[in-house]
Amino acid sequence: MGKLYIIATSIGNLKDVTFRALETMKEVDLILCEDTRVTKKLLEHYSIEKPVESYHQHSNLNKIEKIKELLKQGKNLALVSDSGTPGISDPGNKLVKEVKDIAEIIPVPGPSAIISAASISGFPMDKFVFMGFPPHKKGRQKFFKELSEYKYPIVIYESPHRIIKTLNELKNIGEFDIVVGRELTKKFETIYRGKISEIIPKIEPRGEFVIVVNNKHEK
Repeated sequence: MGKLYIIATSIGNLKDVTFRALETMKEVDLILCEDTRVTKKLLEHYSIEKPVESYHQHSNLNKIEKIKELLKQGKNLALVSDSGTPGISDPGNKLVKEVKDIAEIIPVPGPSAIISAASISGFPMDKFVFMGFPPHKKGRQKFFKELSEYKYPIVIYESPHRIIKTLNELKNIGEFDIVVGRELTKKFETIYRGKISEIIPKIEPRGEFVIVVNNKHEK
């Protein structure tokens, strides 16, 4: 029986990857990655020469069957995403479900945009809710209604194309205190703090965003 390592990689700054993650990637037979071009940059930076193969949300059943066959042969594989921890807002959890009965699943923890943003929020994060990306269209109204009903801080992801729209929809629910992390750990990392109406004019809609909402709001 082979092993499948779920490896967290840098969310931006290549130096944030752990020693254990690098050692594991050097030892496995194959690295499965969301985008081979992104992962190759990391591997080249640390002089790791291992074969890579794509595995992402559009991978078909043939790809999954190939992965299962390798594990049955006793091969050890690593799964990485473009950034952060696989299985969080990507299809890594689906692969784990498919192979959990034929392989040993081993986590190699490390960087996570959720935890990075939560740790600097200053909000009471002993309990919080992670809701991923808001839906693009269908279900969006339901998403924000559900968000407003939680009594704990909320963490969500957003893209540069919809960050302003999302902040405006949050403001329509209530004037939350929020922290927005843009391009966390990268060269142009920016942290915005304050009321939503104060932050919206300051936002530069480039890069990836993590929003932490302190869900004690005034209606």
